[in-house]
Amino acid sequence: MPMGSYTKSLIIVVKGVVQGVGFRPFVYTTAKAYHLCGNVSNTGEGLLIHLEGSADAIEQFCIILRDNPPKLARIEHIDIREQESKNFVGFEILDSTDKTKTTSIPPDVAMCDECVSEMNNSHDRRYGYYLINCTQCGPRYSIIETLPYDRSSTSMKIFTMCTECQEEYNNPMNRRYHAQPISCHACGPVLALMDKEANPIAQGNRVISKAAELLKNGSILAIKGIGGFHLMCDASNESAVTTLRMRKKRPKKPLAVMFSHIDELCEYLLPNEQEVQLLTSKERPIVLVQKGDRSLAHNIAPDIDTIGAMIAYAPLHHLLFKYFPSPLIATSANRSDEPIIRNAKELRERLGDVVDFIVDFDRDIVNTVDDSIVQMIQNRCMTLRMGRGYAPFSLVHTGFTPLKILAVGGQQKNTISLAYEDKMILSPHIGDLHTIEAMEYFQRSVEMFKRFYDFQPDVIVCDKHPTYATVQWAKDQGKRLIQVQHHYAHALACMAEFGLAEKVLAFCFDGTGYGDDGTIWGGEVFIADPYDYQRIGYIKPFRLLGGEKAIKEPKRVALALLFEVYTLVEVSTLKLPLLDHFKSDELTLHHKAWEKRINAPLCSSMGRMFEAMASFCDILHDNGYEGEAGRRLEELYDPASDEIFEFAMENGVIDFSTMIQKIVLLAQKKEFIRIATGFINTLVAIIEEFSDNYCVLSIVLSGGVFQNKTFLTLCVTRLEEKGRRVYFQEKTPINDGGIALGQLYYAIHNEKSLLS
Repeated sequence: MPMGSYTKSLIIVVKGVVQGVGFRPFVYTTAKAYHLCGNVSNTGEGLLIHLEGSADAIEQFCIILRDNPPKLARIEHIDIREQESKNFVGFEILDSTDKTKTTSIPPDVAMCDECVSEMNNSHDRRYGYYLINCTQCGPRYSIIETLPYDRSSTSMKIFTMCTECQEEYNNPMNRRYHAQPISCHACGPVLALMDKEANPIAQGNRVISKAAELLKNGSILAIKGIGGFHLMCDASNESAVTTLRMRKKRPKKPLAVMFSHIDELCEYLLPNEQEVQLLTSKERPIVLVQKGDRSLAHNIAPDIDTIGAMIAYAPLHHLLFKYFPSPLIATSANRSDEPIIRNAKELRERLGDVVDFIVDFDRDIVNTVDDSIVQMIQNRCMTLRMGRGYAPFSLVHTGFTPLKILAVGGQQKNTISLAYEDKMILSPHIGDLHTIEAMEYFQRSVEMFKRFYDFQPDVIVCDKHPTYATVQWAKDQGKRLIQVQHHYAHALACMAEFGLAEKVLAFCFDGTGYGDDGTIWGGEVFIADPYDYQRIGYIKPFRLLGGEKAIKEPKRVALALLFEVYTLVEVSTLKLPLLDHFKSDELTLHHKAWEKRINAPLCSSMGRMFEAMASFCDILHDNGYEGEAGRRLEELYDPASDEIFEFAMENGVIDFSTMIQKIVLLAQKKEFIRIATGFINTLVAIIEEFSDNYCVLSIVLSGGVFQNKTFLTLCVTRLEEKGRRVYFQEKTPINDGGIALGQLYYAIHNEKSLLS
């Protein structure tokens, strides 16, 4: 088209996950196909396109841009405006110039099929290359130091591309055009195998066959992944799994298993069609899948019928399975309550007594990111841990906030969240903040996100709990501070994901949260909107014998519930299996503590109720891991039974005294299936009763208790059968991993009062 004959000239700004996903070459080739002129460049805001040509061609271009972008892209907003013609000649891809930082950071994604094919092709120059990647796959978030996403801003900046890689990188028609982690055998990071004292054993591709040999011999290896190290061992070797558990001090918590491909997984497990889609998606999360007939080591996930499974997602994994054709344990390399480890030096210091050998490469992990965990419920994917593939996660909210807001979440399953303009961003899983190392990781994450976006918060939002480390940190920053009640934040997190601003009926059930009255909440019913909430229901408070000890010992919770209903003499005459777990004089001591309120704080926690039921059922008296009670009760649940226990409710206060009496009778007869089934059915009935009284409101279900698949499925089914609109989190964590998002949502909606 000759100069000066353009019929239309546009500026297009595309916001969202649009960098590091092959968007510029996509725009380039599409513009060329329609004989359009102009240019495209990355900016801190997103993608900037100048476009000139015929009106028809531009219209077709815009349709393709909107409906068929690159598969890794996630468009949040497209801004199109006309401009005076610049008389562009041809179409160019420009270097990044604008250093404004507001675009979304691309998450790490699994190896694509094209790279798998090349890696397995003996005639390809990247045959057997352990870090093969392209614009459609590989590390992103884990190697980024700052935005815009250019090689010079990643941990690949120290590796000089060879001539062939440079040619691919510079060619807009090549799949690796501006693939920032691009490298090959000749110019990329070096793979190394060492023992736990850092003595070298092998380098390059010899590492993989040697590592497989060590795994076959029962060794435990720390193998570097995308966002951190995995601890790996043979998933069929009972002794190796037992050794790993013993060394890591993880006696019962389920371990994740990595399979080479979906066909192998289906030999051991029974995924449904939707779970298969998740397992083979570009995100490659850990998916909770039903066990099958063919067994792995029985101590991988003891006493439950699901396994956290994933498919190999990094090239190093794929190559390892060529030499080790069996499933592998792949659990995060960390101590309990500590963040995942990102370098070999730290690994030797922290886990030198756990691992036998280490597989490492010298591409630094800038930002650690754990594997995501999801499960399917009611044909919907529920996120249990926000990590690799999904995080950082961004949402667009209606309206515009002039403030920069940082929300720092809770103490357990911590994430942070930030807001600016019309965007909310949720970080990957940080973890439980009970150690110095975890708190250092939290602070490093805050600084990292501030660096990403040149972000200095005007406002910090935190929980109300006076002893949370995040609360103390927030108070120390000297910024305007907002504190949001824990369970209200749970409700708001769900509302944020779905963009809800109206009043809702919210059920917020979890283990622990600081209540407005200074007691421990956790079985709460609210009428809530983003501005305020009213507590209209809760479990009648009961005492936690031993305080924090009760969280680790469900038998204490069950005993406290007995004291609420029976005298000490009556309790001592009951023939309950759980009472066998107390010494003869302990009942008297515990009753005195309960009676005199010594280290026995009040709580209304639904999570603790689940744990008490597990103790009544004689399946769990000491917690092995968080959520164990709920998972064990699911194993007992009888879907054919509709038994509901009697309960009382007055002014919204739920009194379980009559139910406890019934459960005692059943426990003495060891009718544990009836206890588990009746308890879950009763909770569903309680939710139904509240919802019937507020039938005009949509329903929100949030909090860690709703991770219980049986319980949540029953709730959603019953409520939807009544025509109710039910929301529970899918893309963001329903547990405390979503608290920061709820805190943020409150601050966004109350910005006017913050500015006044």
